[in-house]
Amino acid sequence: MSGKTYDCEPTLTDEGVVDFCRQGFLILEGVVPDEVNRRAVAFLDQHPSLAPHEILNEEWFVEAVIKNPAAAGVVRSLLGANVLLPTWMSNHRIECPRPLNGGWHRDGGAVFTPRLDFLQVFYYPQDTPKALGPTEVLPSSHFIRGRRRFMQHYGNIRQGVWTAATAGSIFITHYSIWHRPTAATASGVRNLLKYLYWRTVPPERDWVVDGDVDAMNLDFLPGDIPGSPILETWHQCIPVAQMFYWLCGLAGNFEFTGGPSWPISAMKGWNTGIGLPPGFELER
Repeated sequence: MSGKTYDCEPTLTDEGVVDFCRQGFLILEGVVPDEVNRRAVAFLDQHPSLAPHEILNEEWFVEAVIKNPAAAGVVRSLLGANVLLPTWMSNHRIECPRPLNGGWHRDGGAVFTPRLDFLQVFYYPQDTPKALGPTEVLPSSHFIRGRRRFMQHYGNIRQGVWTAATAGSIFITHYSIWHRPTAATASGVRNLLKYLYWRTVPPERDWVVDGDVDAMNLDFLPGDIPGSPILETWHQCIPVAQMFYWLCGLAGNFEFTGGPSWPISAMKGWNTGIGLPPGFELER
């Protein structure tokens, strides 16, 4: 791969990695300094293009946003060492008000897989309350097969989460997550920068590992998502566990046995060990 790579210390634990697998997104509120946010807004006013790639040539932006310690630590945890840094920049810049919600969609090139080879990241350089039309995401939807021409006909979905946040917030998403633009009732300009990081190394469990973790006790069930689960009952924990095993570098060990075997057994508290794939406990 061409482009610059970056490495730092990972910040997520096993539980944090599992939570990302479950939800498909993570919001880091206000992690970019206010001075940088103001400078970014001024730069985008001078470069109002929807593809302001020039900002990636600004050292202050790269250091404070692209290599932001909080965000980079999460990216490093999920994509491994020597992450390929963004090579292009998109700005979902809109003039508010915007009267209507947009359609649900997965971005172009999205694939349905337990692999996690890249991450899509969004940065709000200004306060973005609901009145400025923040992006809405649908938790766990990266596990739902859907064609854009059908998805865009859906209206409000009870489990949707608005990414309204303060200036300097970054949210990290699985590329295949369902999302949509929302209506904006306020006046003014709203910027939302979007960019990608890429994996350059094979997956392995090299994030923050604190002591022995029992796979039977990891919560692969997307249970804290608002409203009812959007994935199939009983089966909703299976793709989460499969993605986690892929991230551990153990994809070849994972095979759902069927019935109330692991990970369904762990979800129900039936710690029989039946169907638990080998190889979870790694030397550290």
